[in-house]
Amino acid sequence: MSGAALGIEIVFVFFLALFILHRYGDFKKQHRLVILATLLAWYLCFLIIFILPLDVSTTIYNRCINRHAVTVAPVNFSQPHTTTLPAVNGTIPAIPRREYNELEPPMCFKPWSYIPEGIMPVFWRVVYWTSQFLTWILLPFMQSYARSGGFSITGKIKTALIENAIYYGTYLLIFGAFLIYVAVNPNLHLEWSQLQTIGIAAANTWGLFLLVLLLGYGLVEIPRSYWYGSKKGYLLMKTYFKAAKLMTEKADAEENLEDMMEEVRKVSECIKYNHPLRKCVDTILRKCPPEYQEKMGRNMDDYEDFDEKQNNYPSEKSLVKLHKQVIYSVQRHRRTQVQWKILLEQAFYLEDVAKNESSATRQFVHTFPPQEPENYLFRRFYTPTVEWYWECLLQPWSYRILAITLALFSAVVVWSECTFFSTKPVLSLFAVFIQQAERTYNYIYIEMACFLTIFFLSICVYSTVFRIRVFNYYYLASHHQTDAYSLLFSGMLFCRLTPPLCLNFLGLTHMDGSISHQDNRPTAYTMIMGSLRVLPFIADGFYIYYPMLVVILCIATYFSLGTRCLNLLGFQQFMGDNDMTSDLTDEGKELIRREKRKRQRQEDGETRRREWKERYGNQKDETTRNRNVHMDPTELNYTEISNSRPTSKYTRTNNRTEIDRIELLQDAEPLDFNADTFTDDPLESESGRYQPGGRYLSMSHSQSRIFDDV
Repeated sequence: MSGAALGIEIVFVFFLALFILHRYGDFKKQHRLVILATLLAWYLCFLIIFILPLDVSTTIYNRCINRHAVTVAPVNFSQPHTTTLPAVNGTIPAIPRREYNELEPPMCFKPWSYIPEGIMPVFWRVVYWTSQFLTWILLPFMQSYARSGGFSITGKIKTALIENAIYYGTYLLIFGAFLIYVAVNPNLHLEWSQLQTIGIAAANTWGLFLLVLLLGYGLVEIPRSYWYGSKKGYLLMKTYFKAAKLMTEKADAEENLEDMMEEVRKVSECIKYNHPLRKCVDTILRKCPPEYQEKMGRNMDDYEDFDEKQNNYPSEKSLVKLHKQVIYSVQRHRRTQVQWKILLEQAFYLEDVAKNESSATRQFVHTFPPQEPENYLFRRFYTPTVEWYWECLLQPWSYRILAITLALFSAVVVWSECTFFSTKPVLSLFAVFIQQAERTYNYIYIEMACFLTIFFLSICVYSTVFRIRVFNYYYLASHHQTDAYSLLFSGMLFCRLTPPLCLNFLGLTHMDGSISHQDNRPTAYTMIMGSLRVLPFIADGFYIYYPMLVVILCIATYFSLGTRCLNLLGFQQFMGDNDMTSDLTDEGKELIRREKRKRQRQEDGETRRREWKERYGNQKDETTRNRNVHMDPTELNYTEISNSRPTSKYTRTNNRTEIDRIELLQDAEPLDFNADTFTDDPLESESGRYQPGGRYLSMSHSQSRIFDDV
């Protein structure tokens, strides 16, 4: 098994990164270089998280070997048997053999995942420096390149270099400040290894600053999200709120797309086929939706000369700007359309759960059956009864238990972040667990404890990266709706956050010598990262005391201070005790209700159409076939003429358009102005007329109330 665990995890992590990227990115439409760069960035960061526990167990085994590297001294039967240990500070201590057996185990057990000597340093060096090259040099350049509206490779490269000039200048300024500090300090001598450590220190300082902010939010929000996930009513109200906001964004995206298409149409009509910039216009047209391309293609004139003196043609710079805006508008419009469909399915599901909770039959009934073909074997065991017990009874309690477990784990993390610098006594609970397992050489427990700890920390950080949204410039949307700019930006964040996250984990477990202040053998990851002793004010100050701010951030997240501040600034956030939230919730409820009635009418029409075909389709075909066989041509023409005339109510028409028109009129929902109740709201316990809020106003049922608003 030597090195087998490392190879298995390398393959597993690759497919894990590929699966997550497939959920957010679109492999068919996005550029292959964007997909490849993002996949490589995610893959390297996930590798660090999964391989680091193997490095810890291998390091503990190597420490045991070093402690038990004994040499047998000549035996003198007149003296007690002793064992000579390696020299420490120029002296060779001698301990009686029986006392040595009482202090240490007689042998070291090799872990099942042992990695041979020399592999891990090379592995970490390749992984770390490749990820740093991606996050600080390549990905920022590709990000500007992907967002550029240039029509040639040279133009896009020029735009990317100009946009990143200030970006790279900031890095050089920070690195120069550290370099001047080392040069001025007389106690420090500048060497290549120390210069390398300065670069690592600068990168980790920036990453740790952002890491604590994201970690403080995730430690509270993840347990709370599962706790609220057990309350279906709360989730339904929040879904209504999201529906109102998404509808506003969807309408804004449609309006923005219409404006962009109008600009493209004007440019396309202005620049004819023989114009030098016509290729640029054709490139913009290919980025437009197909329906707009057809409309613009029908209005194109034939070959026509142009006169630069008479017409004011747009410049290439304005076309570059228009191209960039078109790409953004099309992507945003497509994303809002897909998100609206997903949100509708989620709202219908939560409404079904709310209705089925009071079901006496204890069988889950769907308002709209799933459209995707389900597995027969799965549905055989997952019956409506089993589905009811899971959705209405077991799942809420499972979420509550999981939320309590995650909350306890978050409390342990906060305590350890505030006390990991204390070595005597050891107050960090993670360090206590690892040291206790190290005494018994329980490598399975060590690896599982390390993996669960770093996995939970990474989930708290990475989930915040997936949740945050910087206006419309950075937004990770699932179901293949994330643009290239956001994918590359997420890869940059992962590469910058993962190294300080791992250093913070090694500090929590006291596996870092600069924290434990012991001369034990360091991990291979620490050997690559360096001890940071060249910058003592960072190693002994910032890296130790700055993580304590996670307590303040957790308190602020618990009381939703950030949400309240955004709400005061005008960014609508879901808050249960706010009038704005109530208005948007009522508005979203009405939107979901309308979409629900619309889908019900569509499904009823499809059902009646299928019944019509099953009942009269075969009979009509057989009757028509018999008539055509026994009729002569003159009778057939007379019949066709008579069928085109108005028929009585007992005569069945063969015109397909007429049938569709009749069915459409039958699908129309009759208006009852005397009705006082609505029965399709799953949250209303009492039957009363629903008064929607927002800009959707209901009609009054009394004539005396027509002029109430005047």
